Amino acid sequence: MKLDDAQKKKVAQWIEEGLKLGDIQKKLDQEFKISMTYMEVRFLVDDLKLMPKDPAPPPAPPKTPDKAAPAASPAPAAGTQPLPDEEDELLPEPASPGGSGKVSVTVDTLTRPGALVSGNVTFSDGQSAVWYLDQMGRLGLAAKQTGYRPSAADLQEFQMELQTEMQKLGM
Repeated sequence: MKLDDAQKKKVAQWIEEGLKLGDIQKKLDQEFKISMTYMEVRFLVDDLKLMPKDPAPPPAPPKTPDKAAPAASPAPAAGTQPLPDEEDELLPEPASPGGSGKVSVTVDTLTRPGALVSGNVTFSDGQSAVWYLDQMGRLGLAAKQTGYRPSAADLQEFQMELQTEMQKLGM
């Protein structure tokens, strides 16, 4: 599907406004009566050399003084103990700049469906993700925490560690 210059400018304006690709897909259909799949919209934005904007990060919560005593948590009911995983899931992990620790990569002994090879990675800030290499040679990364993006240094270290693991396996 070809767009004229006015339509391309409108798409660029929508990207500048911070619209997501799905919203652009809907607007193309509503305003120009051009029906495109999500993938076609992705290719269009790529062809126009546009970069969708990331959503603005949420404002940081106000910082409390370090010397203040932590608030007392209610005691668990008699005979019960809170599970460590429950507490970890309720409290978000503090963000760190990344690259300050070590990235560890493991390879699954049983490969995930649709992948040639797969495994897990733990980044220097403690966040973990599942990685896979598909039949087309594309590397995929699915973080366990929604919206998590590892630092550039961690990604580079991940790729080097992954290459080392693949060499050990003879790949």
